[in-house]
Amino acid sequence: MASPPHSTHIFSLLNLFTLFTLLSSPSSAKQTLQTLNLKQQSPQLINLKISPSPNSLSTNKKFEGSSNLVDLKYHMGPVLSSSPINIYIIWYGKWSPQQQSLIKDFLHSISPSPSPSTSTQTVSDWWKTVSLYTDQTGANVSRNLLIAGEYSDHRYSHGTHLTRLSIQQVISNAVKKAPFPVDHKNGIYLILTSVDVTVQDFCRAVCGFHYFTFPSQVGYTLPYAWIGNSGQQCPEVCAYPFALPGYMSGGGLTALKPPNNDVGVDGMISVIGHELAELSSNPLINAWYAGEDPTAPTEIGDLCEGLYGTGGGGGYTGQVMRDRSGKTFNMYGIHKRRFLVQWIWSPVLKACAGPNAMD
Repeated sequence: MASPPHSTHIFSLLNLFTLFTLLSSPSSAKQTLQTLNLKQQSPQLINLKISPSPNSLSTNKKFEGSSNLVDLKYHMGPVLSSSPINIYIIWYGKWSPQQQSLIKDFLHSISPSPSPSTSTQTVSDWWKTVSLYTDQTGANVSRNLLIAGEYSDHRYSHGTHLTRLSIQQVISNAVKKAPFPVDHKNGIYLILTSVDVTVQDFCRAVCGFHYFTFPSQVGYTLPYAWIGNSGQQCPEVCAYPFALPGYMSGGGLTALKPPNNDVGVDGMISVIGHELAELSSNPLINAWYAGEDPTAPTEIGDLCEGLYGTGGGGGYTGQVMRDRSGKTFNMYGIHKRRFLVQWIWSPVLKACAGPNAMD
């Protein structure tokens, strides 16, 4: 039986239990947003305590999550170094043009802009950390991503419930019937499922995962990632911290306001970033990861889950920005978009890193 795809993990039971205990204590009512007022026209800086994390790698204040205990190794496999990385999007289910535009703006924001922003807190600068990873020839992960094709599977070709294998069949259908080439060298196949589609292990164990297709299913070995829209099924799990579990109500905490007013899609974007970073640095599960078991690797996104800025760790998001309307974000994209995206493990700093770092 094939190894299960690597996943973006949800909260561990230990963290949930610890969090419930803390929020049930009298002192929990005193947990508030720590804020620093800047000029009125500038975003406010906040660092929100969202969950206690007894498994924090370190209390180091300079490099979030830095630790000599993280044994991230290169296993001699390829990274996606050819430029550009071609992304082939499969929109499975029903998507509004606004939702598609938001996700595509994030993807377009990864490549360096021909008209560079005056801000260094951009999605493109976030991807610089991913581009530090190299293969055995010294070639870096490409800094350029291109949406090379789109396919709308709005008729639910494989129903409204997908398994890990039927997701591969959706890709096979797109490659055979849509104008999608078989792009072995440069391609990533990105399957995005709408709010009404359930997926094996979705919400229970994963918010997204990446792997590669089996020749027996698709005819080829192609890197792919799946991410689901959790806006209706489990926003408190996969769109966190834009939605909070019910047991957290009354504990002095409130959900963050999403930067683009769409809890499900804004939540998806961070998971998309997580999976693209890992897929680019470990497309065939034989390149960059920690741990000795390739069937359950710890990758460059896993090491930084829940960290969005300086001061993150121990349950804090890290310092992020909040505009005057209350929307929360940590980086800028094209078309004046704003996004909240988790940080990525840097092989240079040996710590989690992002463009909004303050130290």
